[in-house]
Amino acid sequence: MGVEGAEAGRVVNPFGWVGGHVKEWISGEKRRAGEMSAGVRGFWDEERRSRHLGGIHERRRKMDERVKEFAGVMLDEKKRTAHISAMQELGFKAHKKMDRTVQFWTRTIAIYASYKATQARVQFVKDEAERERLWERRHEIAADKIYSMCTELGGFFLKSAQILAKPDLAPLAWVKRLVILCDRAPQTPLATVLKVLENELGRSVDDVFERFETEPLGSASIAQVHRARIKGASNDVAVKVQHPGAHELMMTDIRNQKVFASFLQRFDVQFDLISILDELEEQVEFEFDFVREAKSMDRISESLNVAFKGKCPIMIPHSVPNMVTEKVLVMDFIEGTPILLMGDEMAKRGINPNGSIAKQVKRNILRDLTTSYGEMILRDGFFQADPHPGNVLINKKGKVALLDYGQVKEIDDRIRLGFARLIVALASSNVREMGLSYRDLGIETTVTAESDPNNFKTLAVMMFDTKLPPGITIASPFGDDSVLNDISVKTFPRGLFYILRTIHILRGLSVGMDSPLSSAELWKPLALEVLAAAGKPSTKSDPGLKPRKLVWEERPRLRRRGRIQSAR
Repeated sequence: MGVEGAEAGRVVNPFGWVGGHVKEWISGEKRRAGEMSAGVRGFWDEERRSRHLGGIHERRRKMDERVKEFAGVMLDEKKRTAHISAMQELGFKAHKKMDRTVQFWTRTIAIYASYKATQARVQFVKDEAERERLWERRHEIAADKIYSMCTELGGFFLKSAQILAKPDLAPLAWVKRLVILCDRAPQTPLATVLKVLENELGRSVDDVFERFETEPLGSASIAQVHRARIKGASNDVAVKVQHPGAHELMMTDIRNQKVFASFLQRFDVQFDLISILDELEEQVEFEFDFVREAKSMDRISESLNVAFKGKCPIMIPHSVPNMVTEKVLVMDFIEGTPILLMGDEMAKRGINPNGSIAKQVKRNILRDLTTSYGEMILRDGFFQADPHPGNVLINKKGKVALLDYGQVKEIDDRIRLGFARLIVALASSNVREMGLSYRDLGIETTVTAESDPNNFKTLAVMMFDTKLPPGITIASPFGDDSVLNDISVKTFPRGLFYILRTIHILRGLSVGMDSPLSSAELWKPLALEVLAAAGKPSTKSDPGLKPRKLVWEERPRLRRRGRIQSAR
């Protein structure tokens, strides 16, 4: 092996090299923090304190050197080629999980390195049009590579594609390429689907269904959905069937992405990415229980019907009794047009998609959807946490249908009321209140509302409102002009992630439909009502508020395959 091959060989196993060091550093810091807390009196001794701090700095210095060395190899084309060849050779001989890990790292590193190379190249290009052309070309190439990785590997990469496929977050080339993965993921063969159905329902498909369409309506990362009709029924149903083996793939993918997130968090993105992935990991575990999903769907439907006195602005399917198991969910079939294809549907009907009528229809749709989320989050503290375009349909009468309740989130009263207070502050442009709300919610930033009110306000609006601040069209955390370059989010509570994600997906829909809408302004009256009902003034914090017990806390957090038997 030559010099280049030897250098690549040093990093042939990403978990053993970069990943291992990242995980070792994180766990080591936690352990040392505990030791320091236990021996806090000794820390006041100057000599011991000096040794302790010196040790921390030395460990971080070594970590920086190792990761920078790794990045150096990746940014050098010859070294990277040798590295990737060595990893692929290892992957062909390794276990399936290792092969998947190798695939992730070889592809991700190549994409990351190409962006860093373009970033360095544009520094020497003075012509703005040429700089834009270089970036657009890079985005297009990366979009194809990301699409290939997501479709070929499936699993959690499909969920990642759903998160990235937002016009306010990712480059347009990415959005156009990845948005189709929201409901067009790789399919499970029909024979396997039928076998899962028969095993779960205890009867043959012919005995249960009068008609079962072989081509799925859509396929996502965890399951695919088929249209069918139960014998003796007058209406069609949607049959959701879990992909066999999807659980194991998801967990492997999340672990890989956690390591890469540690790398990004340390050198590129000033945001607490690890907490977000921890929350995603827990919620993904829940998604593999369709019994829980059916209960969640029915609970939200009932709650919204009560809140709107039987005139709920959105449609929610209901589960079919006695046809729900952990891996199969039979529910109402709702026919409609995917929200991102509304313009095409309008054009077919002779309506100008950019005309005044179309704009008003789009605004009404977004208002109904956003209003419903206000009720779910602020009043109930229990909401569907995945309103990506593939889960939002528009029926012939222009009414919104919200599908897929695998990802739901229940928040305690502390977060619910703290978020209500933040909504009032955002709608009122009260920066001081935004800062106090961040403190109550447990969000820690490097800059306070008092020290830099303008940047702090921009950050708060970009994080928690569906309408971007004036002059900003893309809320990319990776851009050179990102507010995260001036303010970094040091600590972000896991319990807030799905609120953040939901708001950003709603914003993506708003941007994609060219219909700006502020959720903060829309939710302000409800937030004031919720705070008043709780006896909690919107201008004062109440750290002593006791959260209610969550419905799902009674369920053991042991959702590993085979560890829990769901009631049928």
